[in-house]
Amino acid sequence: MRRALRMTLLLLVGAGLLRVALFTDLYLRYVKQGMRPLLIASGALLVLLAAAEAVSGARRREDDGHGDDEEQVHGHGHGHGHHASGTPRAAWLLLPPALSLLLWAPPALGAYTAARQPAQPVTRASDFDPLPATSPLPLTLSDFTRRVRQDDTQAIRGRVVRLTGFVTPGGRDGDWSLNRIIISCCAADARTVKVRVRSPHTPAADTWVTVTGTWRPGGTLGTASAPVALEARSVRKVAKPVNAYTDALPPAPSG
Repeated sequence: MRRALRMTLLLLVGAGLLRVALFTDLYLRYVKQGMRPLLIASGALLVLLAAAEAVSGARRREDDGHGDDEEQVHGHGHGHGHHASGTPRAAWLLLPPALSLLLWAPPALGAYTAARQPAQPVTRASDFDPLPATSPLPLTLSDFTRRVRQDDTQAIRGRVVRLTGFVTPGGRDGDWSLNRIIISCCAADARTVKVRVRSPHTPAADTWVTVTGTWRPGGTLGTASAPVALEARSVRKVAKPVNAYTDALPPAPSG
């Protein structure tokens, strides 16, 4: 029975990894995009190990002429700390997460997570290139934050910018947050970048939108006292990106 359980766990985990990484984009809820080849290779290796375990068990049964050799060693399962089958109790606890890879995927991180995390500091820039004359100017939320709080040339003042993220409602005076959740390696290290938005209407939580507007004055632009905030001119609903755990530029306007 122990051999059968090992084989089953290897097969379930391997098939689950192949399912989420090879045939779907669900792996992006766990790890960054660059780790996909490693997940596929790991899944294939586990499936091969399960097959090798099955072949090895079949050969041993043929050689012995009766059941699993490991059951015999444990006196048909009456070893210490085991079920009657000889299977460690803790091993059964691995079955639910293995099955979940095949049958169920956790929900993507979104408004619930962002609302409970403070905005994370962005990396510092040593210098800033001149902003292009494009209007509205497409920026990531991180770039907008840097321009507001680090760029002492105040080049962002008065510029019409375009940002994309998902919505977290709430806040005083009807403000709401435009968010991006970014993972560096896996979902465990996720961090949130936020921009406060003021607009006449608040979209529903987790709605992906592109916001066009200007920096909302306050504090001293180019320093940490400046609010990372936007006075919206337009808010347009957009499709959720396939890789939602990056701080990417907004999609080009349709038409």
